Amino acid sequence: MTDDLPKVTFKRVMLKISGEALMGDQGFGLHPPTVQRIAREVKSVHDLGVEICMVIGGGNIFRGLQGSAQGMERTTADYMGMLATVMNALAMQSALEELDIHTRVISAITMNEVAEPYIRRRAVRHLEKKRVCIFAAGTGNPYFTTDTAATLRANEMACEAIFKGTKVDGVYDKDPAKFSDAKRYDTVSYDDVLQKRLGVMDASAIALARDNNLPIIVFSLDEPGGFRGILAGQGTYTRVQG
Repeated sequence: MTDDLPKVTFKRVMLKISGEALMGDQGFGLHPPTVQRIAREVKSVHDLGVEICMVIGGGNIFRGLQGSAQGMERTTADYMGMLATVMNALAMQSALEELDIHTRVISAITMNEVAEPYIRRRAVRHLEKKRVCIFAAGTGNPYFTTDTAATLRANEMACEAIFKGTKVDGVYDKDPAKFSDAKRYDTVSYDDVLQKRLGVMDASAIALARDNNLPIIVFSLDEPGGFRGILAGQGTYTRVQG
């Protein structure tokens, strides 16, 4: 790392983004320019020497809960949602490798033709070799969200923080899109997130982060350079911690 690069606060991080973040202004599917923009954000952090894991949701293609609400059997719907996350992971891998970032898609559901199976030690070795690891297919189990998958993999990979990229620049006491007097928290405890239902991540993900003292940093993915800026100690965000 050269002297002119900013000093970073974390050595290894998990970036969690929703599938909807890849839609751009479309109502569905993938928007390649948006995928490429996010890939550039990841590259800017990778260039600082930070080891990066990623988990991407699948809601832009298929959401298991919506499928089950419309009468589909829940387990089947969840597996379909997991397959959607693999499609998003492959799109992100393609965008990153166009930027010369070596990337591995690691799937919790075996599909050897397109992704590696999840083997913890192999994944850690990829990170040590400065490859970006995109964990796909959630935990491989129905009834668990990609938020829980991100927290689980972050703990297994010994990440120092989870970066949750959203459409707003942190956690608010109420929806800032609906209420002009909504207040943003600089820091908030895991227990407050659960008790006040602040919607950072689902309850099982927050509880898993709390039990392992893993901070969650909520920031805006729409802010250019925001991911890199926060790692260098700047920018606007909310830190969820004990």
